[in-house]
Amino acid sequence: MSHITIYHNPACGTSRNTLEMIRNSGVEPTVILYLETPPSRSELVTLIADMGITPRALLRKNVEPYETLGLSEDAFSDDQLIDFMLQHPILINRPIVVTPLGTRLCRPSEEVLAILPTPQQGAFTKEDGEIVIDASGKQVGK
Repeated sequence: MSHITIYHNPACGTSRNTLEMIRNSGVEPTVILYLETPPSRSELVTLIADMGITPRALLRKNVEPYETLGLSEDAFSDDQLIDFMLQHPILINRPIVVTPLGTRLCRPSEEVLAILPTPQQGAFTKEDGEIVIDASGKQVGK
């Protein structure tokens, strides 16, 4: 069985949908509630590198304290942005999923399908009613 980890926020619909698509592939992932148990600096740096993105690309922009800290200004180094995410985990965009096939920020939630080692086991519909996987386990619209 493949080992999969999701950095999850249960209050987020995208994160919940991503978690359920992982489960729909027949795998129960390790769920890290990152707001309660934030990654260490080295874990966060590794996640960012493995995703091939910049720290700025991982920042959530529509939450406090993004504006309060002036993070919209391009005045901060990558290390400073990582410091802000460690001090305020709500600034870390989610969900982040780690599988043997890669690490991704799964926004939209369907991004997880590209890194799941096992196929979908059946139909899946997002919370908003959007059909993502048909009854045969195939992605709709692909």
